[in-house]
Amino acid sequence: MLTSTLLAAATAPLEWNPSIGIIMIVANVIAITFGKFTIQYPSSEPALPSANLFGGFGLPGLLATTAFGHILGAGIILGLHYLGRF
Repeated sequence: MLTSTLLAAATAPLEWNPSIGIIMIVANVIAITFGKFTIQYPSSEPALPSANLFGGFGLPGLLATTAFGHILGAGIILGLHYLGRF
């Protein structure tokens, strides 16, 4: 009985398209920009091989900002899908 209730509540699957990729890229750029101005020690160790290509971030800063960007992007994409925009 619980399975049929869960299946009835499921929505249509979200198909990938280029606009979803663009939203994820923009969300990551926003998160990296936000992290650049708010992280107290962005260049903490271990350092990346070419830090100037990564905005001066160390590995922890880069992982933190891109993880936040993916969470932000997934929220935007799922929210737009819920609203029927995708």
